[in-house]
Amino acid sequence: MRISNSFSEGEIQVMEFILQTLLRGGTPTMAVRNKDFASLYRKVMTMKQRVAEKKERDVLDQSAVGTTRAVESDEAEPIQSVG
Repeated sequence: MRISNSFSEGEIQVMEFILQTLLRGGTPTMAVRNKDFASLYRKVMTMKQRVAEKKERDVLDQSAVGTTRAVESDEAEPIQSVG
C-alpha cells in the first residue's frame, strides 16, 4: 500500500540521521532537536491515520457473506440437473 507525501530535504536528513544512529546502536534523541523533526512527525502520523482509515474502509466494503473466489481453471464444471 502506498500513501505518499513528499518530504523536504531537512525531513529526509532527519530520517537518515535517525536510521544511521539506530544502526550504530545509538538513540535518536538528538534528532528531536532538529527543526524539521516536528513536520516529519506530523507527516508520519498523518500517513498512519490514512492507513488506518483505508483498512477500516476495506473492512466495511467486504460482503456480509464473505469473499468469493473465481474459478481457477479455464474449464468450468458442467451443471448437472437434479431429478
